[in-house]
Amino acid sequence: MTGTLAHLTLAFGLLGNIVSFMVFLAPIPTFYKVYKKKSTEGFQSAPYVVGLFSAMLWIYYAMLKTNVLLLITINSFGIVIETVYICFFLFYAPKKARMESLKLIVLLIVVGFGLIVFSTQFFAHGVARGVIVGWICLVFSLCVFVAPLGVLRQVIKTKSVEYMPILLSVALTLSAVMWFFYGLLLGDFNIAVPNVLGFTFGIIQMILYYKYKYKKPVSNEKLSEFEATKYPVGEMEESKIQEIVDHKTIDVAKLATLISADILPVVTKLKETGHDAGHVALEPQPRPNVPNHIIEVTA
Repeated sequence: MTGTLAHLTLAFGLLGNIVSFMVFLAPIPTFYKVYKKKSTEGFQSAPYVVGLFSAMLWIYYAMLKTNVLLLITINSFGIVIETVYICFFLFYAPKKARMESLKLIVLLIVVGFGLIVFSTQFFAHGVARGVIVGWICLVFSLCVFVAPLGVLRQVIKTKSVEYMPILLSVALTLSAVMWFFYGLLLGDFNIAVPNVLGFTFGIIQMILYYKYKYKKPVSNEKLSEFEATKYPVGEMEESKIQEIVDHKTIDVAKLATLISADILPVVTKLKETGHDAGHVALEPQPRPNVPNHIIEVTA
């Protein structure tokens, strides 16, 4: 029986490593876009800093426990890949985004993780140290799993799954399942409990995705209804045609005024001197430089 549990634990741990490995590689297309455009544009570094902090926490916890080698392997890879992502982001980020990222790194990695290690090393001893760090990991993991609630709210509100990558949701759900059974079989509830929440939110995300996958976003529907009600197609076309005609009429009137302003003074002057205006070539006279006046014409 003990041998069977050990084999199951190893199997779920290996599967958890494989799925988590794929999750860690998921941002590669994002950073390929950053590389092509030589700019981070609207991307944020927060997810990668949080991922780095989480991996560091779990490795610290694993070092205080026994028989959790698979927890160390995947989080070691997590530290490496998240560090690469962050360095890549800092290299291509504009100055403002770079400074904000550096502040977050100092706050979370240097100060936050440093305080956790310092306080548990000097103020906790033996088993109590592992319990405290385990609770910290549990609470932080719960906060990470609760983060997608904002995305779920946006999906329900807009009826659009544009900002919910289904493949990543499936991968995170599978990862939560594997690590839940791994923690359960080890008897480590600090590993198992957070993944219950992760599995639950993952299932909800997939249900919402398939519910709203083929539905038109609410914002577009409302906009179409508003335009159709306030501006019927016939009236819109008619108003555009009338506006073009009025504009051309005004342009013709302006042109006639300019021609009259150039020629009529010369004709008047010829008549006053007794010349025949019909047999004299007319030369346009330069117009005086007067300030322009804007005349608003309402149809």
